[in-house]
Amino acid sequence: MSERERWRRETYESFTRGAPERPVPFESLSGLPVEPLYTPENLREWSHDEKLGYPGEYPFTRGVYPTMYRGRVWTMRMFAGFGRPEDTNARFKYLLAQGQTGLSTAFDMPALMGYDADHPRARGEVGREGVSISTLDDFERLFDGIPLGDVTTSMTINCTASIALAMYLAVAEKQGVAWSRLGGTMQNDMLKEFIAQKEWICPPEPAVRIVTDMIEFTSTQVPRFNPVSISGYHIREAGSTAVQELAFTLADGLAYVEAALARGLDVDSFAPRLSFFFDIHNDFFEEIAKLRAARRVWARFMKERYGAKKPESMRLRTHTQTAGVSATAQQPLNNIARVAIQALAAVLGGAQSLHTNSYDETWALPTEEAVTVALRTQQILAEETGVALTVDPLGGSYFLETLTDQMEGATLEYIRKIDAMGGMIRAIDAGYPQKEIADAAYRYQLMDDRGEKVVVGVNKYVMTETRPIAYLRIDEAVELEQIDRVRRFKASRDIAKVERRLKQLADACREARNVMPILIEAVKDYASLGEISDVYRQVFGLYREPIIF
Repeated sequence: MSERERWRRETYESFTRGAPERPVPFESLSGLPVEPLYTPENLREWSHDEKLGYPGEYPFTRGVYPTMYRGRVWTMRMFAGFGRPEDTNARFKYLLAQGQTGLSTAFDMPALMGYDADHPRARGEVGREGVSISTLDDFERLFDGIPLGDVTTSMTINCTASIALAMYLAVAEKQGVAWSRLGGTMQNDMLKEFIAQKEWICPPEPAVRIVTDMIEFTSTQVPRFNPVSISGYHIREAGSTAVQELAFTLADGLAYVEAALARGLDVDSFAPRLSFFFDIHNDFFEEIAKLRAARRVWARFMKERYGAKKPESMRLRTHTQTAGVSATAQQPLNNIARVAIQALAAVLGGAQSLHTNSYDETWALPTEEAVTVALRTQQILAEETGVALTVDPLGGSYFLETLTDQMEGATLEYIRKIDAMGGMIRAIDAGYPQKEIADAAYRYQLMDDRGEKVVVGVNKYVMTETRPIAYLRIDEAVELEQIDRVRRFKASRDIAKVERRLKQLADACREARNVMPILIEAVKDYASLGEISDVYRQVFGLYREPIIF
């Protein structure tokens, strides 16, 4: 009998006969069993060099850089976007003045779906959930007075990401900033859209083709820019478990690598600029283990399956965001505590950048006060807690290393199934990840409804009287002003130039030429986001989601 087994029988179980365990499921949010105690026996076959190693070295479990936060703390990149471009520009400047170290742009639903502000389908949504962007003129207003060579900018946009990148590059030119100086990230993860977020124009194959165009173009023309942020965040927000989020995100990443290799690109020419984006949920240790497992699994695939030689090609660099789906409208100030704990998990997991949600985001876009509290949460972690003083402070924990191994094993099992289907695009066509997520979301909701998973202030510790909070309201006049501005701007253009550029783009789409050089010229001649999206719709057709039972 092992010492752990002896302890369990003689001490633990004897004690629980008089003081029973709480009647709750002892498992992670992903359903992984959690034992009462972890010892070296849990890691009997475990190898330090194979599984853990050292920070900045393969397999990068302990971090992608040797010094991690001892060299530079994570980028504090607060998501911002609402109303007119100048409204968001003002929020950008406020956040930079408060110590934010990178920009992160939220676009409104029309921009995300490929419609200009003056389109009938945009009505009622202009500037509501993000900033309204239709033309290069809007982009110039958005970044007015912000030197693009001195900040890094993340843009959360997908089916119209190629257009947003073209506009960003055109604005940089107007500012006199060389593309080689531009740093930032375009989310641009279309496979995640088909799995979870559902914002698309054309079917998966042409959508991935455009993503590959951007990977190819930026690898030589904008070498400091990340052309795709392979995103698990929206997969988790749609209801997946942490294991599913990790597995489907990495499988998406493998699909982009294979698409770029099929284009004839060398893996080491583009892989260093691939980045990731993960959700950080409430299960503290599971989220830390998820990020550690992600780095190890990705490094091994890049080295062993794709033959990457550069360490940079094997490094999984990730942005993280606290879990919007975990926030509650009831007792919204509780969200401050949730966000702080989730942010700590992201930091202990070794994230490269972090957005902390504001406590009022279940009500509306965040107020200035709420977003300041969210930013200050990160600054307190960085400056006051000591968690940034040593690299991977929880590394070697019996529990954490066991959990990291479990996350890795469950992830690899999912990837094996997806490989057997022919890859992620075929799996999406079959509805496999969509159904897995839907089933997981249903199971979680049942546990919530039954009180098996406590949500403080919602199904336990409920207050009968609540005080309303002040939240951000977008004046309806903002939409009318933006619509009028876009109409007047379109009327002032040289329409012959616009039509010529749109025809050139359609030809490039049909002839499988890289669309990026033509897009840049098109937006400089003031072709709009909606007009370019219409070309994609006409050439590639519209995607219709399969019905899944």
